[in-house]
Amino acid sequence: MIKFKNVNKVYPNGVTALSDINLEIEQGEFVAIIGLSGAGKSTLIRCINRMHPINSGTLTVNDVNVSKLKGKEVRNFRRRIGMIFQSFNLVTRTTVLKNVLISTVPDLAWWRKVTGIFPQDKKVAALEALDKVGILDKAYTRVDQLSGGQQQRVALARTLAQDPEIILADEPVASLDPVTAKYVMDDFQRINQDLNITILINIHHVELALEYADRVIGIRKGEVVYDGKSSEITQDILDDIYGKKQAQENLGIETQPV
Repeated sequence: MIKFKNVNKVYPNGVTALSDINLEIEQGEFVAIIGLSGAGKSTLIRCINRMHPINSGTLTVNDVNVSKLKGKEVRNFRRRIGMIFQSFNLVTRTTVLKNVLISTVPDLAWWRKVTGIFPQDKKVAALEALDKVGILDKAYTRVDQLSGGQQQRVALARTLAQDPEIILADEPVASLDPVTAKYVMDDFQRINQDLNITILINIHHVELALEYADRVIGIRKGEVVYDGKSSEITQDILDDIYGKKQAQENLGIETQPV
């Protein structure tokens, strides 16, 4: 379980990113976080793996108080949490398989890190991860020869190779065309359902959030203004999250009740 209790995050420049956040997210949930740019969506998910430390309140992940972790404890904690970015964060001049294997480097003996020789079980796990996202046939292809959608699937496979309990995704389909975005969201949904991995996606495309997520959290100016089932979201709720003008003109949201 991920639990926010009265969590606040203020950046050094004085900007309040999160204000009195109270949330509980159970294992196996598929949650989409929506809101305007700058609302606090990215900050929310990056606090979970301690990329951004909170200023006050309590944030626990599976009963671990994230704020109290230090040094090696933080690194070990992050091994259980996969992180996927909009920009893929891949080494483009090497193969797909090697990119997936990179996620296993922290677990290797020092001499394997130096030589780049991976044990057979890690290679098998990496190939299985690629198979789960449908690109096993690209294992020995250089990443820079792949499409954007394929690269995001490599990033997802790399995360799966960690054997995570939680996957955090920060705008994972923002740079993809609509058709490819749905294929990648299909992968997230299948992984959530088949492996019972908790998935939190910060997503700009509201229509995809409503289609794929079981639960939607709407954030506005650092505050949670909606937390509930995606099936229960109405246009009035979207207007509250985004502001009526933004919801209707800038985000491509339907203006009729959804």
